[in-house]
Amino acid sequence: MISVGITANPFNERALNFARIIYDRLKDRVELTVASDTAGPLGLPGEPIEDLRVDVLLALGGDGSLLYVLHRTDCPVLGINTGTVGFLTEVDPEYDTLDGALERVVRGAYICEDRMKLATRVGDRNLPDAVNEVVVHTGQVARMRTFEVAIDGKPLGRLRADGIILATPTGSTSYALSTGGPIMDPAVDAIVITAIAPYSAGLRPMVVAPLREISVRPVEEDRETVVVVDGHREERLPRGTHVVCYRSARRARLIRFSSHFFQRLQAKSLIPWSLESRNRADLPPSP
Repeated sequence: MISVGITANPFNERALNFARIIYDRLKDRVELTVASDTAGPLGLPGEPIEDLRVDVLLALGGDGSLLYVLHRTDCPVLGINTGTVGFLTEVDPEYDTLDGALERVVRGAYICEDRMKLATRVGDRNLPDAVNEVVVHTGQVARMRTFEVAIDGKPLGRLRADGIILATPTGSTSYALSTGGPIMDPAVDAIVITAIAPYSAGLRPMVVAPLREISVRPVEEDRETVVVVDGHREERLPRGTHVVCYRSARRARLIRFSSHFFQRLQAKSLIPWSLESRNRADLPPSP
């Protein structure tokens, strides 16, 4: 019998309502465990997410909730969208058949998609692995700083900007995309380096091999700098400290029912290309 866990954003009433529905529909069909943060509001016994050892973990919430869960487990996670965008989630109860999705989980009719994570070190301390990105930016609004970027210990150069984003392919469609970064196929391991509001308008993003070690150092040590992992973990950067990122040995494991990454981009209007010509006169004549 397959083992299934349930976790939901405890501050999202819609997520908790669907968690109740899913619990009732699965409790007699699978070995079911509820995460502690969800069990309390549902009046059920639970276990911490970090202690769950299940075949599939159902995560209810938006993309932020899914990232929160992926930081805390190595189990395969099926994202069920009860938030707003839900780009990383696989099931949306508003449009998809929830019963159909649960049936596929019970039958094991899914694929597990491994995604690259970024490991991060600040001084001699390790931060949680990033699924999307690690951001190093100024601690003051609208105040540029000079950052030095090095690859494998060799300085690449200095630039003035509000910050630097080091993104995974998964994160290439998130914050990095809004700063002009490329869209990366998540099947390709790589690290995307983009600058936030750089002083030089011609500065282009870079894509480097996943085995590289990238460090970012604020040059002006008298100004405040912060490092943020996936928008969840934020820390002030001690003066004179480098932020070092490299491919993590751990992977984010997402449950998918089909491989439709590019169709998902089209559905969210992240690919601006039209499937049809707006002007039929632009098309070449038929042979």
